[in-house]
Amino acid sequence: MKILVTGAAGFVGMHTAQALLARGDEVVGLDNLNDYYDPQLKRDRLAQLEPARGFRFVRQDIADRAALAALFEAEGFERVVHLAGQAGVRYSIVNPHAYAESNLVGFVNMLEGCRQHAVKHLVYASSSSVYGNGARLPFDESDPVDHPVSLYAATKKANELMAHSYSHLFALPTTGLRFFTVYGPWGRPDMAPWLFTDAIAHGRAIQVFNHGRMRRSFTYIDDVVRGVLACLDRAPEANAADSPTPAPYRVFNIGSSESIELGRFIAAIESALGRQAVKQMMPMQAGDVVATDAATKRLEVWTGVCPETPVEDGIVRFVDWYRQYTAAPVSAERGAARARPAS
Repeated sequence: MKILVTGAAGFVGMHTAQALLARGDEVVGLDNLNDYYDPQLKRDRLAQLEPARGFRFVRQDIADRAALAALFEAEGFERVVHLAGQAGVRYSIVNPHAYAESNLVGFVNMLEGCRQHAVKHLVYASSSSVYGNGARLPFDESDPVDHPVSLYAATKKANELMAHSYSHLFALPTTGLRFFTVYGPWGRPDMAPWLFTDAIAHGRAIQVFNHGRMRRSFTYIDDVVRGVLACLDRAPEANAADSPTPAPYRVFNIGSSESIELGRFIAAIESALGRQAVKQMMPMQAGDVVATDAATKRLEVWTGVCPETPVEDGIVRFVDWYRQYTAAPVSAERGAARARPAS
């Protein structure tokens, strides 16, 4: 198939594009290479894709309505994996307009491109953040998600609602994927795995929020990619007996079925590095949630995929990659790494 992957220079986008290319699909990768974090990492990810047969990169912003419409017109995509968007809970508090442009305006542009050009299936990134601080664990796709605690979460909830309207009005098959704290090689430098690993390796303190009383469904990247591809290959149908809506629309959690304490996650990094962390216990941060825990039965029934990589195994692979990528000598320099397990 000819597939558009947006956010192709991002963490999940790069790995998804690699998997599609490996099975023989043609991939057009789109990214604006913004500076939310170091664009060099994004360029290095692209360097993993560009030699592959069947891959072509387009530098473009999804908020550019005319440019995106022209791309859809020229390419004739069969399916779209939409992973572009402004990420990060904390950043949404200080820079809300970035989220409106990318996650709302950009998503409408993507929906319109799919509608106007008869795309057979749109798979898009949502987030476990939509669940907020709900008391019920594990988070199930049928749970109400009406009270987001960050603007980022609100935009992801909005994406699900917008997608449903297009599925209902225009019979566009859409599948939203609620990612749960994805980690692994080529991961984002603003998230806890990288920040903790870099700080511990260099002898700097890590700030542990909510005094460490946090739980997350840390989900290894390979498990996420298997879920993305399996969902892409099965488009929802209208009037399905097992669907709460007659529209060709689905939403799934993609997360580890094991929610672990932050202390265990830090211990896995310490073990992989062979160094102990210096911890500064901190109060809860605004916009954060105490726990995430993914119910995975619906995804497993739909695709046969169940994320299952133990965090200790995944962290070893991440740390091995980190050492190779950064080749950073351990330094006596001390500072503080502000980090939390991002949703």
